Amino acid sequence: MQDFKKYYLIPASPEEVYLALTNPLTIQLWSGDKAEMSTEPGSEFSLWDGNIEGKNLEFEENKKIVQQWYFDDESDHSIVTILLHPHPKGTSVELKHTHIPDQDYDNIVEGWNSSYFAELRQFYED
Repeated sequence: MQDFKKYYLIPASPEEVYLALTNPLTIQLWSGDKAEMSTEPGSEFSLWDGNIEGKNLEFEENKKIVQQWYFDDESDHSIVTILLHPHPKGTSVELKHTHIPDQDYDNIVEGWNSSYFAELRQFYED
């Protein structure tokens, strides 16, 4: 199991970024795929047309999102924590993803960098 931590700069306010990460219609706009999402702790979510699935654990509006991501046959919980910090150029997103299975680590890091946050950043730059 491995952990990943990185900061991303998104050219939008924390309120806009929070909405983009929690509203299924907005997620679909920037990701291009169907999304199921709720800000109800304990609710299940599905992103990228089911390629990412898990459970929502905790929300602090415009500041924090905590999720459990599911990996095949893994009993350890993979936890994603996204913290939104105001920044002069928009929002500094602090990502912490813990307990990533070794065999999935490279794909997960690539996904965070080139899909998840790259597409979100591009959504606000266009």
